[in-house]
Amino acid sequence: MIVDVVIFMIGLTVLSWSADRFVYGASALAGNLGISPMIIGLTIVAMGSSAPEIMVSFTASFSGNPDTAVGNAIGSNITNIALVLGVTALFKPMLVASSTLKREMPMLVAATLLGIYFLADQKLTRTEGIILLVGFFAAIFAVCWLSMHADKKDKLEQEISQELDLNVDTPKALFWLVVGMILLPLSAQYMVGSAVNIAKFFGMSDLVIGLTIIAIGTSLPELAASVASMRKGEDDMALGNIIGSNIFNILAVLAMPGLIAPGIIDANAAGRDSYAMLGLTLLLVLFSFNFRGQRRINRWQGGMLLALFVLYQIILIGW
Repeated sequence: MIVDVVIFMIGLTVLSWSADRFVYGASALAGNLGISPMIIGLTIVAMGSSAPEIMVSFTASFSGNPDTAVGNAIGSNITNIALVLGVTALFKPMLVASSTLKREMPMLVAATLLGIYFLADQKLTRTEGIILLVGFFAAIFAVCWLSMHADKKDKLEQEISQELDLNVDTPKALFWLVVGMILLPLSAQYMVGSAVNIAKFFGMSDLVIGLTIIAIGTSLPELAASVASMRKGEDDMALGNIIGSNIFNILAVLAMPGLIAPGIIDANAAGRDSYAMLGLTLLLVLFSFNFRGQRRINRWQGGMLLALFVLYQIILIGW
């Protein structure tokens, strides 16, 4: 048991570090190829935030644990909104100024509803996995289109340009890109294997281990990135990381069990957990569009999200 916990922590650390190196190398390489910072920020950085979840979902599905993969997709979205956004807003109220982010909100809601629809019959088919993956590439295209047609004075573009380190020569960028691509799947494999052993020790289901330990673990980089962005006054970038990651979690992460291990899934994923994810997603949209005044996610709203996260964890443990 202790060995599995140590392996899990090491795997999680390497997973997070390799995802960061992947983003660093891919972003720098894209910058050297003349791709705009806005597109890099909304695609490569967002995909990099979801890279741990994608690798874990792929590994879990390939190992015959599709419920863990499904739980990781749903649990990561719940954690990103309720824990990451909740803690970040408690740290400092978030001003939602970017018009680009407001245009991404409908994409997030649509992706969430599509995922819930596919899970409603308590199974994931290979066809549904393909549709989700096609939706993933369509979302990338849509985000690129939004980036190219965004207002050059959009606050998000200014924040991304300031944050990204694109002054890296191509050989160095390629080196870190390859390092990230190698270590991501390796660390995910060890992390999933140890997590399954931990779950069996405590009598937890594959779904719950994906919803809790793995989801929280793979969302820690988003938490660190969001708090760091808020400390720099980059409110829109903090929120953009969460929105982009959640879109890709549904379309790419949830596609893995459908593509690799199609079949029956835990009924709780189709009911309890899907509706918790939908409810929190709608709260995120509601908080971001304050119709009575300035669009700001305040501390009391962050506290509410964090309380809902704690309540959800209690429900999972006692279910």
